[in-house]
Amino acid sequence: MLLKIVFYLILALAFLAAPYYANPYVLSVLILVFYTAYVGQAWNLLLGYAGQLSFGHALYAGVGSYLAAGLFIQGGWSPWIVLFPIMAVVGLLGAIIGFLGFRFRVQGVYFTLLTIAFAECGRLIFEHLPQFGASAGLFLPLTPPGSLWYLRGGLTLFYYLFLGLLLIGLGISYTVVNSRLGYFSQAIRENEQSAQALGISTFWVKVMMMGLSASLTGAGGVLYAFYQNSLFPDQAFALSRSIELVIGAIVGGVSTLLGPILGSLVLIPLGEIISHGCGDDLPGIKTLFYGLSLFVIISYAPQGLWPLLQTKYKKRLAL
Repeated sequence: MLLKIVFYLILALAFLAAPYYANPYVLSVLILVFYTAYVGQAWNLLLGYAGQLSFGHALYAGVGSYLAAGLFIQGGWSPWIVLFPIMAVVGLLGAIIGFLGFRFRVQGVYFTLLTIAFAECGRLIFEHLPQFGASAGLFLPLTPPGSLWYLRGGLTLFYYLFLGLLLIGLGISYTVVNSRLGYFSQAIRENEQSAQALGISTFWVKVMMMGLSASLTGAGGVLYAFYQNSLFPDQAFALSRSIELVIGAIVGGVSTLLGPILGSLVLIPLGEIISHGCGDDLPGIKTLFYGLSLFVIISYAPQGLWPLLQTKYKKRLAL
């Protein structure tokens, strides 16, 4: 136990001190790791604990990004002021999509296709909205520089912001999973008919989990917009973006709290190194790498890396 605590403390100190010894490229990769892990946690609440597979979460991240960026450019609104209203709007959007799907008993692969279709609708809508740059894209001004209030800062600022976001997401996920809503969701995941027989309102539980997952994803999209500084509909709402957001959770292990973090920490740096090393000569190599990674995980560790490590070392960790 003491060794475990010491290990976690050293790991925490290493991440906290990273901006003081890591170069900008490493920091940018770590920011992407934190963001992917956070969104993976939000997505994992829906699939891992409620059993509903969505490949349209780029919609919620994209809407959050565009709303925050548009309000900043056109009205000078700080992202901190609009963060919670945008989370509410995006959460309502996710709940509405869930309501429509579950109301008409759209299940399994058809529900997955429904989420992809709504993400594509989001892309088409924002491609034709001149207020948000339409297909030409939306670009955030870099002024005023060094402002935390407007998230106009360097890599160090965003490194700590996304690290904090990841820790908050982990805390929220832990709280939800161990709440009444989380227990009901897990009952639905295991056997929805049995959950209904026990008196659980499976319809509303799934709608609430859909809204919660979307809301948390939208918050990540708000911060990511100010880190990225440019938005394009064909990228923000693409199916490939949805896959990139959730692949860390799949590789690390769904239905676990630390799986999305471990999967992102392993997969994202490897993908960036491969892309950086031969991306110009082999376009699409990172996507191919992600696909091969999924194939290997599904074939040899279908539950993910984190459950595999737990089984191998016979240590059932608390999370």
